[in-house]
Amino acid sequence: MAATASLKISLLLPSPISDFSGAAVSISTQRRRSWQPRGARIQVSAAADSKNILVMGGTRFIGVFLSRLLVKEGHQVTLFTRGKAPITQQLPGESDAEYAEFSSKVQHLKGDRMDFEFVKTSLAAKGYDVVYDINGREAVEVEPIIEALPNLEQYIYCSSAGVYLKSDLLPHCESDAVDPKSRHKGKLETESLLTSRGVNWTSIRPVYIYGPLNYNPVEEWFFHRLKAGRPIPIPGAGNQITQLGHVKDLATAFNLVLGNPKASQQIFNISGAKYVTFDGLARACAKAGGFPEPELVHYNPKDFDFGKKKAFPFRDQHFFASIEKARRELGWTPQFDLVEGLADSYNLDFGRGTFRKAADFTTDDMILGKKLATV
Repeated sequence: MAATASLKISLLLPSPISDFSGAAVSISTQRRRSWQPRGARIQVSAAADSKNILVMGGTRFIGVFLSRLLVKEGHQVTLFTRGKAPITQQLPGESDAEYAEFSSKVQHLKGDRMDFEFVKTSLAAKGYDVVYDINGREAVEVEPIIEALPNLEQYIYCSSAGVYLKSDLLPHCESDAVDPKSRHKGKLETESLLTSRGVNWTSIRPVYIYGPLNYNPVEEWFFHRLKAGRPIPIPGAGNQITQLGHVKDLATAFNLVLGNPKASQQIFNISGAKYVTFDGLARACAKAGGFPEPELVHYNPKDFDFGKKKAFPFRDQHFFASIEKARRELGWTPQFDLVEGLADSYNLDFGRGTFRKAADFTTDDMILGKKLATV
């Protein structure tokens, strides 16, 4: 797709950064602001409103934030995992009392979702009202769940905006054509399965997700290079337009579709309110982490053979989606602008010395070495 002119993004600081428990942190000052999702329902007090909810996954990233919202609203929440990671962990900024309350209420069902007989037997015995499927990839993984729960009220599925067919007409809307050859085709097949079985389902299609605990090297990729004081290699002219959505805003959207008639058999794109260029994202990460203006080095990916290594964490194209349907139908709106959200991620994760993947500058050195050789 042809490159277009760069979009400008606002880099206003200081700005308040919500932590996990609501204590606000600022890059240069501290103020108080609770993480109260806009449009979120108040805490459930009547037992009749409480749902018995199963979350497939829930200990890595999205589910960490979603499960806390659901518990706060009075629902009975069970996390289905293989038990390889701690079921709960106290998060930065979360008070001892808040963590104790959450960990005492959330439940765990240990198992492998690929063990279909175990899934059918164990879920049928529990009779869950709602399933949040955060880590499902293929339709075959979903079939035993819906077979085990014939009275299921709602199946809420985490899909991906990656299912859309590449197009010259952007942003992607929920009604756009999808790519049956996409690497996310299993998610499309899952949506079709749920429809064919008459399930009351809702599908959420995020674009790129970022935020504390992110296990994909999105913002972390930039933070590693900024911390090391290295140039940031960016493919092409750097004016490719993309979109990022904060994990806490995504969790809020997942919460808002629960029991919502407007979400029945509907798809919603969820991401940030604004789009950003690759160059703009690098500068936003620097601003969020308090780093100097970064040196950006542009290169042509066709000039290199990186083997199986990934030289850049985003697809080299324009890729963004409209979130207007979610705004209109759910009353949802993102709380985090880009720099504020990146600062939230940095202050509560990378800035504390925690990250998922160690820095690897192998491909950077290939790019920079060739650039130096041609000077």
